[in-house]
Amino acid sequence: MLQPITTKNSGLPMRKPHFVKRLRKDFQLSIMTLMGIFGVLGIAPYAIYRLSSGDMVVGIADSAIVCSTVLAVVYAWRTGDTIKPGIVLCMVFASAATLIAIKLGVNGLFWIYPLILFNFFMVSPGKALVATTLVLLTLATYGKTHPGQVFESDYQMTSFLVTAMMASILSFVFAYRTRSQRDQLQQLAIQDPLTGARNRRAMNEELKIAAATHRRHGNIYSVLVMDLDHFKTINDTYGHQAGDQVLMDFVELIKSSSRKEDRLFRFGGEEFLLLLHNTDQTGLQAAADQLQRKVREHLIGPGGPVTMSVGGAVYHPTEHWEETLRRADQRLYRAKSSGRNCIVISDPEERQNSLSLV
Repeated sequence: MLQPITTKNSGLPMRKPHFVKRLRKDFQLSIMTLMGIFGVLGIAPYAIYRLSSGDMVVGIADSAIVCSTVLAVVYAWRTGDTIKPGIVLCMVFASAATLIAIKLGVNGLFWIYPLILFNFFMVSPGKALVATTLVLLTLATYGKTHPGQVFESDYQMTSFLVTAMMASILSFVFAYRTRSQRDQLQQLAIQDPLTGARNRRAMNEELKIAAATHRRHGNIYSVLVMDLDHFKTINDTYGHQAGDQVLMDFVELIKSSSRKEDRLFRFGGEEFLLLLHNTDQTGLQAAADQLQRKVREHLIGPGGPVTMSVGGAVYHPTEHWEETLRRADQRLYRAKSSGRNCIVISDPEERQNSLSLV
C-alpha cells in the first residue's frame, strides 16, 4: 500500500498550499496568473526604461498594461471571477499595443504577436478574434492614412497583416478546440455516463454550495433520495441492458417532472438524489408525492410498472450537509422496510412537533 509523504519533523502528511490547489482546480485562473507574471516581468522593464528616457506616451501605455495586469489578477484571486478581468485586460492590452505600434512604428509591431496569443488565452475565441481584427484594421487604416509612420511600404504592411491574420486564425482554431475539449472533460467529470444524471462527485460539491448559500442568504433547500423498487429482479430476470434502459427512462422522467433549478444525481446503482432549492417540508412532501405518482404511472419496465421508495430531509442550519444526506438515507431505508413504494420525509418527533404548532 502506498503511504502518504510525511515531513521529517511532524510525521504528518504534507499538504499542498491552498493557492496551489486553486491553480490546479481553476484552469482559467492559472492561465491568467501565468500570463500576468509574464506580462509584468516582460513589460515592467520597458515601462521603466521609456519613462526614464522621456518617451512618456509609450511609457504610460506600458505602465497601464502592468498596473491593469496586477489589478486583474488580484481581482480574479479575490473573487474567483476570471471573465470580467479577462475582458478588461483584453481591451487594455489591445488599445495599448495599438498605441505602441503607432508610436514606435515597425519596432512596435512585434508586440502585436504576443497580444494575439494573450487575447486567445484570456477571453473566448470569438471575442479574441474580434479584438485582434479591430487592432489590425486600426493599424492598417492608420498606416494608409499616415504613410511611413507605421509601415515603410505597402508591401511591408501587407506582409504584416497576412502573417498576423494567419497567427490569429491558427490561435482561434487551437483555442476553440482546447476550450471545447476542456468543457467536455469537465462535463464527463461530473456526469454519470449511463444516465446523464450528475454523479456523486458533483453531488457533494452542489450540497456544499447549497449549505454555504443557506448560511449566507438563508435559502432553504431539501433533498430526496429515491430508490427503484426490486431493481435487482429486473437485472436478474431480463438482463443488465433492460435494467440500464429503466435507469435511463427514470432519469428522463424525473428531469421532465422537476423544476429547472433542481438537480438530479446518481447516488448509487439504482439510487438517486434530487436537490430541491427553496423547498420546505410542505413543498418536499408535495414534490415526493408527485414524482412517485409519475414514476408509478409512466415508468414501465420489461416486467411491468416500476415503483420507487423515497426518503427526504430539509436542511437544518445547525447541521453539516452530510447529516442532511444521512437523515434522508435513513428515511429511505424506513420507506423500503415499510413495504416499498412508500415515502418518508420526517421522523415521528418532527411530525409531533408540527402538530403541536398547529
